Amino acid sequence: MDEPFELKEMPERHALVIHRTVTMAQLPQVIGESYHVLADYLGQLGAQLSDVPYTAYLNMDMASLNVEMGFPVDSLLPDNDPIQAVTLPAGLVVSGLYKGPYAGMESFYKSMTEWVGQRHLVPTGIYYEYYYNSPQEVPESELLTRIEWPVTKLANGPEA
Repeated sequence: MDEPFELKEMPERHALVIHRTVTMAQLPQVIGESYHVLADYLGQLGAQLSDVPYTAYLNMDMASLNVEMGFPVDSLLPDNDPIQAVTLPAGLVVSGLYKGPYAGMESFYKSMTEWVGQRHLVPTGIYYEYYYNSPQEVPESELLTRIEWPVTKLANGPEA
């Protein structure tokens, strides 16, 4: 059976982002609005995405989520309030591809957490969800989301 997750070294990457603090109920609308603002700005710059759009979850407080909606790009581009240009650091990530409705992701996250723990990895606490399609394009059962979770290895832990 194939492993559902993989540990990989990611290079430094650039992105244009919008930071927001929202409730879980506000999240879908805020993601959509932010992606439109980011897409408009990319168009103004004549730039292209280097990967699919993402949302980073900087905390897991469902009443006050600190999130970053991002568009990966090839180079550091200029800021344009509320848009910031950022560099995502290089490092180890645990990555997995989830297929299905967003509402069903909890068990996938639980499995990822167990996988990380079994390998004595230490998570950073930030989750990145990369969206390959949207509910406006495909049925919920066909949604594809790559989840990346930056981690570090324990100094005295076994190799992952």
